[in-house]
Amino acid sequence: MNILLLGSGGREHALAWKIAASPLLTKLWCAPGNAGIAREAECVALDIADHPAVIDFCKRNAVDLIVVGPETPLAAGIVDDLADAGIKAFGPGKQAAQLEGSKGFTKALCTEFNIPTGAYGRFTTADDALAYVRAQGAPIVVKADGLAAGKGVVVAKTLDEAEAAIAMMFDGVFGAAGTEVVIEEFLAGREISFFALCDGETAIALASAQDHKRVFDHDEGPNTGGMGAYSPTPFVTSEIHDQIMARIILPTVAGMKARGTPFRGVLYAGVMLTEQGPKLFEYNVRFGDPECQVLMLRMMSDIVPAFLASCDGELKHFDLRWYPEPALTVVMAANGYPGDYRKGTRIEGLDDAAEIEGVEIFHAGTVAKDGAILANGGRVLNVCAMGKTVLEAQQRAYQAVDRIKWPDGFCRRDIAWQAVEQERAKG
Repeated sequence: MNILLLGSGGREHALAWKIAASPLLTKLWCAPGNAGIAREAECVALDIADHPAVIDFCKRNAVDLIVVGPETPLAAGIVDDLADAGIKAFGPGKQAAQLEGSKGFTKALCTEFNIPTGAYGRFTTADDALAYVRAQGAPIVVKADGLAAGKGVVVAKTLDEAEAAIAMMFDGVFGAAGTEVVIEEFLAGREISFFALCDGETAIALASAQDHKRVFDHDEGPNTGGMGAYSPTPFVTSEIHDQIMARIILPTVAGMKARGTPFRGVLYAGVMLTEQGPKLFEYNVRFGDPECQVLMLRMMSDIVPAFLASCDGELKHFDLRWYPEPALTVVMAANGYPGDYRKGTRIEGLDDAAEIEGVEIFHAGTVAKDGAILANGGRVLNVCAMGKTVLEAQQRAYQAVDRIKWPDGFCRRDIAWQAVEQERAKG
């Protein structure tokens, strides 16, 4: 099969690495790709926001399947445009992508189909939003309704923080994404990432994972796109897994079908494990980044038939197999991220780091220039490792990090700390 992958981040490098291992693959392209993806696929300078250009490329190169990595092209309806042109694409259509594209859309769906989530309000003016938070008190969560690259959520511990977040969003920091604001109840508990592959009717669970959103150790500092992840998480027991499927994933798939906007692709539920049981706090409509990296390492099955089964409505006949060993990824980011940072700084030692047993390095924001690898984004590298235990995977990943020579970068040093603590407690 000829496959085109869209995107340029660490998630897409992990997907390219996994797709490249498929015996079904004839040719793999990636648009636009990055320096690491270039080892797995032919990178092409396509503007993925230019849907006619993507369609033209597919027709000229007899592309059999497109895999859409990021959320922005999904929200822009690229899957619909490809389908209209007779090209098979993995991912939801524009209407279904509203599960991520609009926080208010998802909250309304939860209300309609009795999916457990936090209480909320939707606001189009700062005055109404301020009145709501003053009535509710803090802690409280303030969210830009639209896509904001994972940065449009403020968990306000005080009323002052909530008021500042509302002012920031209505002042246009997130552009059109912040013209409507969703304010919701602060959910106390443990946050996990839950993934399911969907074909519009059937959903099958992927492995569980836990992400680390805050930029600094001990979950300090602002939210980011994600600073590391590991899989599986010991906090998703078989009982909790079944509750999430029965109360959150399956009602969502059934609800979207009932509305006439069936969901196909990866449904990524951000779930809080509260004292009242699992509650949904957000949906994404694509693989998480960096959770995708650890899922791809642990997936034993060929991923290409899974993509095809999702596109073709055949998941009821499908199963996925997983390696039991845990996988962990540490994100290396440019100094200053998630604020201002420099591009073009030199990275060395990658090959040396990758020689450590169980280690795989996925590039997120890199570019190759004159034989050197340069940083080209905020989150730049995903240093991944597998091990017999979470602790072993963690030790291998940080051993690899320490071999990478990049003075202009940093990382968290405590990825998977909760799971490691639990492992040590069990002895």
